[in-house]
Amino acid sequence: MKNIRNFCIIAHIDHGKSTLADRLLDFTGSVTDREKQDQLLDNMDLERERGITIKSHAIQMEYTYEGEDYVLNLIDTPGHVDFSYEVSRSIAACEGALLIVDAAQSIQAQTISNLYLALENDLEIIPVLNKVDLPSANPEEVTDDIVDLLGCDPEEVIHASGKTGFGVDNILKAIIERVPAPKGNVDESLQALIFDSVYNPFRGVETYFRVINGSIKKGQHIKFIATNNTYYADEVGTLKLTQVKKNEIKAGDVGYLITGIKDAREVKVGDTITDAKNPTTNAIAGFEDVKPMVFAGIYPVDTEDYEELRASMEKLQLNDASLVFEPESSAALGFGFRCGFLGMLHLEIIQERLEREFDMTVITTVPNVSYHAFTNKHPDDIIIVNNPSDLPEPSTLNRVEEPFIKASIITKSDFVGPVMSLCIEKRGKITNQTYLTTERVELSFDMPLAEIVFDFYDRLKTVSKGYASFDYSPIGMRASKLVRVDILLNSQTVDALSALIHADNAYSIGKKMTEKLRQLIPRQQFDIPVQAAIGAKIIARETIKALRKDVTAKCYGGDISRKRKLLEKQKKGKKRMRQVGNVEIPQQAFMAVLKLND
Repeated sequence: MKNIRNFCIIAHIDHGKSTLADRLLDFTGSVTDREKQDQLLDNMDLERERGITIKSHAIQMEYTYEGEDYVLNLIDTPGHVDFSYEVSRSIAACEGALLIVDAAQSIQAQTISNLYLALENDLEIIPVLNKVDLPSANPEEVTDDIVDLLGCDPEEVIHASGKTGFGVDNILKAIIERVPAPKGNVDESLQALIFDSVYNPFRGVETYFRVINGSIKKGQHIKFIATNNTYYADEVGTLKLTQVKKNEIKAGDVGYLITGIKDAREVKVGDTITDAKNPTTNAIAGFEDVKPMVFAGIYPVDTEDYEELRASMEKLQLNDASLVFEPESSAALGFGFRCGFLGMLHLEIIQERLEREFDMTVITTVPNVSYHAFTNKHPDDIIIVNNPSDLPEPSTLNRVEEPFIKASIITKSDFVGPVMSLCIEKRGKITNQTYLTTERVELSFDMPLAEIVFDFYDRLKTVSKGYASFDYSPIGMRASKLVRVDILLNSQTVDALSALIHADNAYSIGKKMTEKLRQLIPRQQFDIPVQAAIGAKIIARETIKALRKDVTAKCYGGDISRKRKLLEKQKKGKKRMRQVGNVEIPQQAFMAVLKLND
């Protein structure tokens, strides 16, 4: 066990985690030239195109250092804030972490939040300064930033480049010398942490785990503590580039387990595996059920594809257990699903995967968060509102609570003003402002999660010229003055466009929504009023003018009464048409409501 090293790579998005992982694999000879490709561990097409890591990836390397053979288990983690729970479990499975900082970008928000996660788990931090070969790199200054943040010596910061492979030998040397060997007792009863799972269509769910105490053998009768289910270990082994079967995996090592589970929801990340006959008494701390933060309705473009969409969603759920959905129906869009996502990136990824892997084109309604409503009749009973149309009538409503988050934004000091005014516009309250260096500021805000769901991230990048980085963590529910703004088309409510909005912003958002819809809904043969309403009170109105035939064209001169007669006749026809006419809403209209400020 003393020759095993478990470590993960943590960094902000785009600081070169996956590329550096490639170099480590090359250097240790874990990959042959034939298997080599950029971002080798990112195996989803989407991950490659966007250059982001969506799932954690684990791989084992062997390396000989000063005549001794070492086994290095590397876990590459996602950098995006949506997947922070997965990162925390990957960190819990390790003893050391490579903290990668881009020499051109310096320290960013996610770097700090992931670093704190690692320090809470008492990991040995190895700071790595990546991309030192870039012409815009600023290694001396960024090294000083890292030294201020970690309190380490400047010599401890390893300079490296994922592109050229410079400094990789020093990283491996530091991993072996500085990361402690795993502690654990092989003779105790089995205790292993699940840090990831992957769905294999032929074998069922493959569970990735790290053994803390004891050992897991092929054919052993095992139990998952959180779900209390028991299984047989059909196959265990270690994760090289391909899976390598083993008969036993002992304390301190990382491996995979196949039990023939068909449903990904049975394997919860962060759960503890133990022996069914001789279970361990203490589960590994830190397990929690992943809660969706953002909700949106997903509907098929053609109502007949509903069953097909259900099948696609169920297949997606097999390899993404954090997706939750339930059927719902809408008067405007027919049958569809109300889905819960970890965040906006997760929503985009699911939508893209539905289109790519299953050829399903879907309509997504305005994303919103989960609210708690309380009525006057039962002021203590929580009504959970995931869909704006579930909100009780304003007359019976006592109060509404919404989820708040603690946002930390790191930006250049030139942009403090615009960033602050953006956050205050989004109902944020500034709680702290610290200068990390003379050039860079960390701002902390308490703000409602609902305000971030719309277009916060895009606008933050715009006002800071792309410099600001953003990270958040939930801090609980707080009471807010929220109202439901309904959109009426031709006096009929379009439930898919309803939104819960703070009372102070309701008028301006209602006005913007109606203006936007007026531009997007095609003109019909009759006038269509587009109205925004709170309850029965109309707060904004725009009219989509009718397409009109020029009925007076045939009158050359003549009396005005002749023209008036023709116009009145036309008006009557339009009125009759308006009573029976219904309006089709194009797909762009649903999406445009998200981008009101464009």
